[in-house]
Amino acid sequence: MSTVLVLVPSDDRAGLGYIFERAGMSAPTSISPSCRIEKVDVYPHSRQWVVHLAGDDAIGEECCEQICVAFRKILGDSCDVYIKPAAEGSGGHARPADILGYSNDPDSIDSGLLQGCWEQIARRVLDRAPSVGVWLGQARCHAADGRVIVEVPGDVQRTKLAERGCAALISDALRDIAGVRAPVSIEVGEFDALEVPGDSACMQPDVNTNAASVSRPAPSSQAPPAATEKRRGRRRRVVTDEGAIRGRRFSDAPQPLSGLIQGQKRAVVCGEVFGFEDKLTRAGLRIVSFCITDKQDSIACKCFCDPEEPPFELSEGQWARLRGDVQYDQYAREIVLVVSDIMPDSKPERRDTAEERRIELHLHTKMSAMDSVCDAESAIWQAAAWGHEAVAITDHGVVQSFPDAFAAGKKHGVKIIYGMEGYLVDDAGADDPPTYHITILARNAAGLRDLYELVSASHLKYFYRHPRLPRALLVKARSNLLIGSACAAGELFRAVLDGASDDELDRIASFYNYLEIMPAGNDEFLVRSGRLRGIDEVQAIAARIYGAGRRLGIPVVATGDVHFVEPSDEAYRRVLMAGQGYEDADHQAPLYYRTTDEMLREFAFLGERARREVVIDNPRIVAAQVECMRPVPDELATPEIEGAEDEVRTRTYVKARELYGDPLPEPVRSRLERELTSIIGNGFAVNYDIAAKLVQKSVDDGYPVGSRGSVGSSLVATMCGITEVNPLPPHYLCRDCHYSDFDHGVLVESGYDLPDSKCPRCGSKLGKEGQSIPFETFLGFDGDKVPDIDLNFSGEYQSTIHKYAEELFGADHVFRAGTIATVADKTAYGFARAYAESHRLTLRNAEISRLARGCSGVKRTTGQHPGGVMIVPKGRDVHEFTPVQHPANDRQSDIVTTHFEYKTIHDCLLKLDLLGHDDPTMIKMLEDLTGMSTGDVPMDDPATMSIFSGVEALGLDPEESGATVGTIAVPEFGTKFVRGMLEATRPRSFGELVRISGLSHGTDVWLSNAQSLIESGSARLTDVIACRDDIMNRLISDGLAPKDAFRIMERVRKGRGLADGDDQLMRDHGVPEWYIDSCNKIKYMFPKAHAAAYVTMSFRIAYFKVHHPIEFYACYFTIRASDFDSSVISMSAQDIREALSTIDANQDATGRDKSLAAIMEAVGEAKMRGITFLPVDIAKSCAARFAIENGSIRLPLVSVASLGDTAARSVVQAREERPFSSIQDLRDRTRLTRSHIDTLRDTGALAGLPETDQLSLF
Repeated sequence: MSTVLVLVPSDDRAGLGYIFERAGMSAPTSISPSCRIEKVDVYPHSRQWVVHLAGDDAIGEECCEQICVAFRKILGDSCDVYIKPAAEGSGGHARPADILGYSNDPDSIDSGLLQGCWEQIARRVLDRAPSVGVWLGQARCHAADGRVIVEVPGDVQRTKLAERGCAALISDALRDIAGVRAPVSIEVGEFDALEVPGDSACMQPDVNTNAASVSRPAPSSQAPPAATEKRRGRRRRVVTDEGAIRGRRFSDAPQPLSGLIQGQKRAVVCGEVFGFEDKLTRAGLRIVSFCITDKQDSIACKCFCDPEEPPFELSEGQWARLRGDVQYDQYAREIVLVVSDIMPDSKPERRDTAEERRIELHLHTKMSAMDSVCDAESAIWQAAAWGHEAVAITDHGVVQSFPDAFAAGKKHGVKIIYGMEGYLVDDAGADDPPTYHITILARNAAGLRDLYELVSASHLKYFYRHPRLPRALLVKARSNLLIGSACAAGELFRAVLDGASDDELDRIASFYNYLEIMPAGNDEFLVRSGRLRGIDEVQAIAARIYGAGRRLGIPVVATGDVHFVEPSDEAYRRVLMAGQGYEDADHQAPLYYRTTDEMLREFAFLGERARREVVIDNPRIVAAQVECMRPVPDELATPEIEGAEDEVRTRTYVKARELYGDPLPEPVRSRLERELTSIIGNGFAVNYDIAAKLVQKSVDDGYPVGSRGSVGSSLVATMCGITEVNPLPPHYLCRDCHYSDFDHGVLVESGYDLPDSKCPRCGSKLGKEGQSIPFETFLGFDGDKVPDIDLNFSGEYQSTIHKYAEELFGADHVFRAGTIATVADKTAYGFARAYAESHRLTLRNAEISRLARGCSGVKRTTGQHPGGVMIVPKGRDVHEFTPVQHPANDRQSDIVTTHFEYKTIHDCLLKLDLLGHDDPTMIKMLEDLTGMSTGDVPMDDPATMSIFSGVEALGLDPEESGATVGTIAVPEFGTKFVRGMLEATRPRSFGELVRISGLSHGTDVWLSNAQSLIESGSARLTDVIACRDDIMNRLISDGLAPKDAFRIMERVRKGRGLADGDDQLMRDHGVPEWYIDSCNKIKYMFPKAHAAAYVTMSFRIAYFKVHHPIEFYACYFTIRASDFDSSVISMSAQDIREALSTIDANQDATGRDKSLAAIMEAVGEAKMRGITFLPVDIAKSCAARFAIENGSIRLPLVSVASLGDTAARSVVQAREERPFSSIQDLRDRTRLTRSHIDTLRDTGALAGLPETDQLSLF
């Protein structure tokens, strides 16, 4: 039963002023006094209020939104409020006799009610079928002939909605929300061809992060005319004046961002742009959103643009002056600036105007762990802008910023002085000796190597809280180093502070090559703590250090101990320190990068001559003693393996002729020759030879290997056995007589998709190969890019292969690839929000984001690549390339990693990625259980292929199982995200599966890109960009020069978009506009070779799921045994569904929760397929393996909650000696605790075992 309640206000309450007064708000001044409430339609079932306005003057969208806000404050957020302005609603009158109207008869369905509820109905449908958003967003509905008719623009939309059962979902939602029971049909209606959907046309479940603060369209009894729809989808074209970035020129003075208030019109502000995003919604509305900051506050900004309005030049980090209206955003729940006009503006800058400029000799970057917020690139850019010839990098105990500093120095023309602020101790053997800060600068290349050796020793031998340096070790290594006295934590400063005599100071100072003094404000903490009585006493300490230098003839230099670039950046360090619990975080020292004049002012107390000496002259003297050098060699130092070139060439041709015969077919011969010329000519043969040896070792030991990355782009790698991916064009190949056919005329992306055919020579069934992958994606267009060969070994075999690498090259020449963990964006945001909350600050989201950005990227700790090893050639020392250390400075670890992050030395040392992976392990288990080699799996098996688009091959019914694809537990295709992709695309070929893999691993490749193109019918799965290689292949086929196609591919895959002129070049060759737009959205792309390798292994595993189900599930659960919960097997299908829903709804679900969810899905599916599970049995269960027992799967001991691997194995070991005679015997002979015993008893695993071995007479 549908109900509509019409409310007509009395004259004294029809004015909008009454509503705003009730809401505790001020009425917007732009609302005309003649504007009043004519009536309000209330729909109780859907909790919707439609407010009809009357009046002579039109009312704007901003005012409508304010009226909505006022009503919601009165009614509560659970009600949806719609405004129907006077221009649309004048003339309507309430019918007093019909205030309560009921409609049970389908023939009298109220179209106004129907459309008023449509948005809520659509969102209810999206909760059940999220993938239909784009099609449902194009629909409209009305009532006719006792039916609810949902009209869509075309057959594509109608088919997609029908396939997903949307008619039934809409009917259910209509009944629940509006109380109407009526049949629903989905039909193709007459839509204006030029119609652009309205702002809310792109329906999304529960959230609309890009929605503008505009009034919602009111329900209407008739479908809105096309012209109205056009007005909603398109906005007035903005005319941009010359000299403006967007809109009109203006010269109004800006106000501080902190002074903006809600409702303010034509507010003018200026600041730095960040968080820039230009997005076209599915509804056709272009929204440009960004934030600006004046370094004291920040605000979010939005521009609502016509889709055809040309992009305006506004980018990250740019300073701009904006004019717009301050409005409340109901989604952000704070004010935003809706921008109309944008002018370029200049950044307020400190300038160094001194005739002679200083040099900073003490600067910390973000590699000073959890301490400095100074970005190396920014600091070096600043040095260049100020005309500072050099700058010294001196992080705490580490040198990890050197490679980035070198690149920035080269880019900006600044000499980098490589140094470190170390931790000096006199006796490293003592328990906790005094530690002093000390500055060390490398004078030349020999000094740089000495510095690297000191860093290694401090981390590997002398680490205690900090990487310490024994004085004796430093003395031995100092001939090519410059030693400075550092800061207030240095021994010289401390001696002065402790009242040492001049003689004692001279003795201490004589150890140093130069002495440091710093601005008094840096050490103000001594005054605050009461140790000193005032800043003048801090200055007196600097004066005494200066005096010691004068007496000894040691240069004294003024250094800043820089931890941030700009004075305002101290806010970032304040947040960072507060996040670590420092009580004095709000008392930040002025550790900013100073200009020459700023530093001269700090030391005015020394007198004119002395201050110039310490600020300008002496730093230049020190810097002049340092040579220009590179922190890492400009070479690729690969291990030398005698005969590697001949070995690779021979292995390649032997395998090629074994497959393709002799002479080789021209496509094979020419591809191999081209690759070998690049590989051998650039010295990469050793990389291939090493990889081939490692793979062969694993295979010989019975463990298959999968390839990763782009190595599958190389046919030489295929022939050497490094990868199973064949990158040649799709072709036929006879395994018996070596006949091949590359000119078959069948257009497919993968050879596995070729139709079956017989050999015309010998009649044998032809094999099918080739994935059509260009070699250029591996070694670059010129074939000189350092190859990155990544291999997936079985997780249980990984340690063995690492040991084998050490045997090949020597343990002292193999190091784990080091990594650096920094403060993540999410963590930084948490720091900023926690700071605001603890200080009771009300900060806008934009300001919290700004503070978070300043903290992100700061080093937290170090680690190791999961499988990467760096190989140092024999005859070379690792310190020519990098220091070394333990991961996370763990003194108990026997692993040694590179000190530099592996990415920064990737081009000078050979890196091998020997990763541990579950898939090779599962392949081996399946082969052992079934006796079938995965090499015999037919890659075109129809039943296996069908589970990527249906469940029938698994013996399941889609309605009963609740699933429409059968890839649960299949690697790469088992997650809900990828299953959703499969449901949206229904792939039918191996080539399409490769595309799905590429789409699922890219960033902004599927979401907001290919997904929309496919769902809207603009492109097919085979058309969209899925892998990086697709771009090069497509553009070459369109006629672009191969080098241009390669260049564009490289830009797009790295998220850099198209270069100027590329879009026109593509248009000139007939590339469609949607393809060009897609290129500009992509942030990261997967290589096709990687996708093909993953899909190959996944398809083989899927084959066992279809044809050997019990073995498949036993292996799948064995690999995940530590996450398995034995209670899952007793859960009903309904229990599993409810548990999955609970986990899905929990935003704080842990990784274990998500792993358990995947296991529950697989258990539920296995049970529907008729597979039964046997509970844990202390006498029969394996320790960690799910065993097949009489056609069922027996759970292992580790599946019992809290019972770990060690305890489980102790049970099996004791059981093999002799059976358990009692529970007491079980506990005595194993490592089970009383808690374990109680849990096993509760699960029934101890059934039949007596408590003790004692005999009872009664």
